[in-house]
Amino acid sequence: MAKASIKFEDIDQTVSVPAGTRVIEVSEKIGAGIIYGCREGDCGTCMMEVTEGWNNLTTPSVLEEKVLKENMAARHNRLACQAQILGDCKVKPA
Repeated sequence: MAKASIKFEDIDQTVSVPAGTRVIEVSEKIGAGIIYGCREGDCGTCMMEVTEGWNNLTTPSVLEEKVLKENMAARHNRLACQAQILGDCKVKPA
């Protein structure tokens, strides 16, 4: 299985994970600062900023785009519970 690395800039930690892993799963496991609520993409609590590798995450779903719009998200913000890692990227809490 393909691997990718994700760096959590708030704690300066980089982790290698299987491609397709959701960001929130890694964040929770290593104790990064991305907080979450529902884990279903409804609440917007787990919003994060993708500082590098925006194109190395899965495309936002219709639901995620709706929640991001409702929360007036910046251009490179994503929901950690929805974004799956496909390649190397860097993130931090929004």
